[in-house]
Amino acid sequence: MQQDDTIISFEAAAGLRDLMLGEGSSDPALDHQIDQQTFHIRMANSQGRREAASMLLKKMYGWRGYAVDPLNAHPLNKITLFAETGGVTVGTMSLCLDNAEVGLPADENFGDKLDLLRQQRRRLCEPSRLAIDKGVSKRVFAALIHISYIYAHNIHHFTDYVIEVNPRHVMFYKRMLGFRDFGGERPCTRVGAPAVLLRLELDYMGEQIRRFGGLMEQQTSERSFYPYFFPTWDEPGITSRLMQGRG
Repeated sequence: MQQDDTIISFEAAAGLRDLMLGEGSSDPALDHQIDQQTFHIRMANSQGRREAASMLLKKMYGWRGYAVDPLNAHPLNKITLFAETGGVTVGTMSLCLDNAEVGLPADENFGDKLDLLRQQRRRLCEPSRLAIDKGVSKRVFAALIHISYIYAHNIHHFTDYVIEVNPRHVMFYKRMLGFRDFGGERPCTRVGAPAVLLRLELDYMGEQIRRFGGLMEQQTSERSFYPYFFPTWDEPGITSRLMQGRG
């Protein structure tokens, strides 16, 4: 893989276990413990890369009993990012951008709620299929979210994230990123489990990034994930590489 294939690289140490879903229990067979190591964030823009990201997703969701199709079609309104270290895919997320032809995955269960925002001329996008391997730094989670924000807000001018999450993960997303309740709880037909619709205005995310981004090694009372985001001076380079189609 060529170096100019990378959106951004960074070093980080092994982090919290089961960071993504915020659950206390885990399967030791899924642990991927690492020390200080270099991570590369790239875009899954080939079939092989999408399959690697999907296999991680299937592994991390499958043992919890969630139904997920790892080889589903890749619609044109979706990008998939992945984090790699030492040739191993350790994190992935997809971002769906709302359009009139395709819509969002959340429309299946919360279309009426999303239409309320569309009527207000809000431009919606949906982070989804997010999975982080066990023992991997929280910086990987923050990097994937931050790059998706740059792609959605800074480049394409979308205004809101909407996400469907399991009810037991709601407080995690509220506390760590600032999501708010929006659509209540309904059955999620895609994964066979209940889901709660949450919303986050991307202007708010930008404010938190400008305030806390890059402060992870400094003493701060901030308890969210925003100190683990990149500092704002990294954003122009990331933006340029995304616009050049790297990754």
